[in-house]
Amino acid sequence: MTDKILSSIIDGQMSRRSVLKSAGKVAAASAAMSLPSFNIVRAQEATIKIGFIVPLSGIRASFGESTQFTIDSVREHLKDGIEVGGKKYAVEIIVKDNQSTPTRSLQVGNELILNDQPDIILVSDAEGGTAIGNLSDARGIPQISTAGPWQGWAFQRGYDPAKGFPFTYHFFWGADELGAVYANMWNGMETNKKVGTLYADNDGGRAMSDPERGFPVAFNAAGFEVIDTGLFRMDTDDFSTQIAKFKEAGVEIVAGHAFENHLATFWNQAAQVGFQPKICTIAAGLLFPSSVNNLGVRGDGMSTEVWWTPAFPFKSSLTGQSAKDVADAYTAATGKQWTQPLGYDHALLEVGIAALKASGDPKNRVAIRDAIAGLTLDTVVGKVDFKNTPLKNVGLTHITGGQWQKTGDAKFPFDLKVVDNSTNPDVPVSSQLLPIAY
Repeated sequence: MTDKILSSIIDGQMSRRSVLKSAGKVAAASAAMSLPSFNIVRAQEATIKIGFIVPLSGIRASFGESTQFTIDSVREHLKDGIEVGGKKYAVEIIVKDNQSTPTRSLQVGNELILNDQPDIILVSDAEGGTAIGNLSDARGIPQISTAGPWQGWAFQRGYDPAKGFPFTYHFFWGADELGAVYANMWNGMETNKKVGTLYADNDGGRAMSDPERGFPVAFNAAGFEVIDTGLFRMDTDDFSTQIAKFKEAGVEIVAGHAFENHLATFWNQAAQVGFQPKICTIAAGLLFPSSVNNLGVRGDGMSTEVWWTPAFPFKSSLTGQSAKDVADAYTAATGKQWTQPLGYDHALLEVGIAALKASGDPKNRVAIRDAIAGLTLDTVVGKVDFKNTPLKNVGLTHITGGQWQKTGDAKFPFDLKVVDNSTNPDVPVSSQLLPIAY
């Protein structure tokens, strides 16, 4: 049964909704196999196995660009193993590329669980965490995910904040907080307060566009008029309808959720018809230096959320490095400018290792699960707190608002400046929001 379901999913014969339903069927089928009880300690050699799922290819590949550096750095740091419950363990990190799709996430998750038998699974991709969540819960595999608004991860699976999930956890900021940050950031500039929105049809886009939990609530509360163009398909390459609607309404602010290819297409088509908003604030698609560099001089002044920068005043619980140390090490090793997922990949490994150590027995999955549930940890992205949370299984982190501004450096022509810290005051503001430079 499991092979048949997976085969049909991998062949692209199912919708996303079907993938999530089938994840539950796969989980049930897997659970029905001959398995040890969750509470039985597996007799294995003294090696802790960590599964790490990340988009190294596909539309979200930019989010995994710095992952190999982080994995290599942590492997080097843990080369002598870790001590848990008075016993020394080697640490093996098994990396799987989910190719930016839920179907592939389900496949590699199943491979990890059946073939590699990890002690914990870490997922640097909220959609990937959603896709394999039911499977991890059914098989009793502790799972921690990040890199996506918690609402998108949770409510796709019928989340109840009071009950949570058996073995799956997620830490990140929420779409509601991000909407509030955007609105506060825009209030620093004179506009007509008309916001045109567009959202990719994926977990992140659906979370941010949600009329009860996403951007609309925050924008309306702050007095902005929203011109909503709804969700666009992930394979869209024509935004002329949205642009025409924005022009007709006199939109001066564009906001939403899109990936790099969408943003570049939208911005080029806007230029062709003379649409020049004062502000363009896009989640996901403007996170990376490459996103802005690809726009050339028209990238100056684009704005987005700031998950993490070298200016964050936090240190790694694992290596003791400051945020700046981590970013500088990445640039020294790769020659590339830092990226925001660099911090969250590092923090994900911090949280996973801390849970394993706190479990007292890294071969007891229930003990690991309980350690995650009781964890409060200061990481390189800030505090991750699963213990004192109003949302079961969710550790809330916090966000700031940022703008890409010119540096005068030929190698790295733009830098992401923090322009709003209204929900994360520990992070210093480094500039004010400026109009886009056309």
